[in-house]
Amino acid sequence: MWKVIIADDEKLICRLIETLIDWETLDMEIVGKAENGLEALRMVEELHPHLLITDIRMPGCDGLELIRQARELSPDIEIVIISGYAHFEYAKTAIAYGVGSYILKPVNQAELNKTLQKIVLRLEERGKRERTEEDRESGQSAPQRRREELLRDLLEGKREFTEEELAESYQFHICGCQLQTFFLKLDLDGEELSNPARTIIRQKAEEMFQATVLPSCTEGALFLRNFAGYGLLSYPPGEQDRVRHSLRELLKQLEANKSLFGKVEFTIGLGRPIQEVRELAGSMNTARLAAEERLIEGRGRMLEDVPPDSSLPKQAILNRYTKLVDHGIDIIDGDTLRLARESLRAGVLAVSRVRGREIFELVLDAGKIFSLRAGSSDEAAQAFQQRCGQCGRTELLFRELEQLHTQVLRELKERQENETTRPIRMAKQFVQENYGRNITLEDVCGAVGFSSTYFSALFKKETGEGFSKYLTQVRIDRAKELLRETGLSVAEVCEAVGYSDRKHFTQTFHKMTGVNPAEFRRLYG
Repeated sequence: MWKVIIADDEKLICRLIETLIDWETLDMEIVGKAENGLEALRMVEELHPHLLITDIRMPGCDGLELIRQARELSPDIEIVIISGYAHFEYAKTAIAYGVGSYILKPVNQAELNKTLQKIVLRLEERGKRERTEEDRESGQSAPQRRREELLRDLLEGKREFTEEELAESYQFHICGCQLQTFFLKLDLDGEELSNPARTIIRQKAEEMFQATVLPSCTEGALFLRNFAGYGLLSYPPGEQDRVRHSLRELLKQLEANKSLFGKVEFTIGLGRPIQEVRELAGSMNTARLAAEERLIEGRGRMLEDVPPDSSLPKQAILNRYTKLVDHGIDIIDGDTLRLARESLRAGVLAVSRVRGREIFELVLDAGKIFSLRAGSSDEAAQAFQQRCGQCGRTELLFRELEQLHTQVLRELKERQENETTRPIRMAKQFVQENYGRNITLEDVCGAVGFSSTYFSALFKKETGEGFSKYLTQVRIDRAKELLRETGLSVAEVCEAVGYSDRKHFTQTFHKMTGVNPAEFRRLYG
């Protein structure tokens, strides 16, 4: 079935959209409903939906920003906007982000149903093209390659599989066996890893997997992507303990060979054993969530349980954090941002039995909120998320948040300094181009768009001297050049640099250089 996520901060709208459509007839399933943009973005990342239905105006991360980031996570995702805003700019931006449809509230059932039918046709056509490509390649691909593709397709949520499809398309045969998923997590704790080191880890992990785990299974596959490995095993009923032992042996060998890899820590999260192919995605998600508990339980272990949520008041903690962050951004103050981080940390530590996944999600959301509020670059936000994914300890997550705050605060200061000095640069350029005319402070202020009182104070603060003194210095410096390098008379030089009174020019020149213009020419001409 095609997976759908609905995002709207009005619960009534979410329920209305849910009830208006016969989703089963369209072969669609609502897999998530979000009340804000950050929650929706996380669902897109974790659930890999085929369709996102969203409002434009939402707290935390508005619909247009959600769409942009969702596109980066899943370029093929279909998107429908349902909004009360008919403004052309919204629609134009939405179209630029690849939105398929823009429906205005109140929602018309027939219009929405017609839109969804068109989307289903596009999804089916795309699926046919992908399957045709897979079938063409299947005769040339080794079994292990096909099994890796199965795991990749499973992670990307392309579709649900049947036992027959696994056998025919991916050469993964179940034949009444039990299925087991696992998640191999690599943590770098902020360290850089060279491409050769990554290649060594991948090769060694695959070799160890084949030597320690595959012999205990009827079928098995390991797919390594970035700093995580996704595994799928099948084995006869009753062999679960033997398989678990083989996975522990794999982890033991990886830990024993860490000196080959560099500063890498390993953890295995174990998904629940399943009997049905349709449960694969849920089991893989369980394995990933189990591995996130390493933030609490420690690394170098095989984690099998996904404990229930704690009493962490996530929204209240984020609200306090956001308030401090907004203030810190407004005044560009590192101490206020430090208080925001301390508030976040204190909120986490105050909760007994807080879960690793809750800490991870909280810090990620804090980073996203800060990046959005500060208007930081997409590169900084993406790099932060990637680095957090490589952290296996809670304190390292908060260190990454601190680094994000520091980096973006530096960008804000530079931006502010540029904005502050811009009128000064404009004024200096105006003087350089017009010093030969009888220009005044008011002329310059008109060119840069500031009042004379504010500009005078700003100019002196930024340059350490008054504007009048700067203008005089420019004129006298230019006069010295003309006296040295041209045959212009003193009267002509006086006029060329903006003085109408030769006596005033001579007095000013003498005051600035210690000699009058004629003497300067004799000495330096």
